[in-house]
Amino acid sequence: MNDLILIINAGSSSIKFSLFIQTAADPALLYKGQVEGIYVDPQFSAKNAAGDKLADEKLPADAPRNHDYALRYLLNWVQAHTEGRKLAVIGHRVVHGGTAFTKPVKVDASVLAELDTTIPLAPLHAPHNIGPMKTLAGLLPDVPQVACFDTAFHRTQPEINQLYALPVELAEREGIRRWGFHGLSYEYISSVLPDIDARAASGRTVVCHLGNGASMAALHKGLCVLTTMGFTALEGLPMGTRTGTIDPAIVLHLMTHLKMNAAEIESLLYKESGLLGLSGVSSDMRELHASSEPRARLAVEYFANRIVQQVGSLAAALQGVDALVFTAGIGENDDDLRRLVCAPLQWLGVHLDEAANKVRSGEPRRISTPQSTVAVYVIPTNEELMIARHALRCIGA
Repeated sequence: MNDLILIINAGSSSIKFSLFIQTAADPALLYKGQVEGIYVDPQFSAKNAAGDKLADEKLPADAPRNHDYALRYLLNWVQAHTEGRKLAVIGHRVVHGGTAFTKPVKVDASVLAELDTTIPLAPLHAPHNIGPMKTLAGLLPDVPQVACFDTAFHRTQPEINQLYALPVELAEREGIRRWGFHGLSYEYISSVLPDIDARAASGRTVVCHLGNGASMAALHKGLCVLTTMGFTALEGLPMGTRTGTIDPAIVLHLMTHLKMNAAEIESLLYKESGLLGLSGVSSDMRELHASSEPRARLAVEYFANRIVQQVGSLAAALQGVDALVFTAGIGENDDDLRRLVCAPLQWLGVHLDEAANKVRSGEPRRISTPQSTVAVYVIPTNEELMIARHALRCIGA
């Protein structure tokens, strides 16, 4: 016991970390932080488990502005704060596992080679997920590493829910299927639900993971039956700057009538649309709520409307709903959005407790009335803890 677990979540312009200590129960958080703005103006910050700031500093101006240097800088800070404890394992969040990886796996040379083949499936994320594993294998060769995949949780979907109506040969050759994402978040919710609502855990639950990236999933007995994201993290709900599902012929229209190229269309779909595009104000729900611009409110209501529609779709897939769970940044903190979602769902048996919905708390809580036949909960997610659990299991700790 008292060994340390380092969790790395590397994105396109940031590397986030969490440092846990192994205990007799769940791993306990010690520190968390990140290097952000890697290619522009790199900034390192760190806090302890209570949220007290321990570091907030610019990286050296003459240092390389890349992921490798950012990782080394972060690792130096972590190693200076181990207080003599041993680093037992490093866990990594990996966006895409393809068909090869359906559960967490201990990283070795053959795994790294296989991971490289998944890059075409997630070209914006996979290289940044995989790069730190290779760097850390050189810096800390005696510390085992474990890769945990956001797609893995969704492999329990029935095959019919994973397919697109494309020619079979093309889809199989190119790996075109409905992979689903945010799996580590859904897995965490599934793991804690039995202690919160045994009926929901053994029954039918719709989980809304609502953040800057947003998706939903239908769980039956804790396993995924259907999720809203598909081949990429662009499908499904509208998000901060992403369109969500649109008619694919819109892309053809942009190409043929506006002569937009692939890079321009990618930027439009991923970075200029969603809440930002609809409102013309912001991708941040807090700013949209505070704005007096009519289109800001329209964006909020549009987001809620699409969530309501997806609840209906997921309820149909489950053939009923026992519980509705809100999680992630918006889901956990935006009581107005939760109200907008729950109000049209009274036909389904959802009855919101307005007072409970307004309570701010970092703990799981029920926000529906006792009369509500669908129990509604706010449950904070913890993907990092889920990765820490997997990392320890994979090394047999």
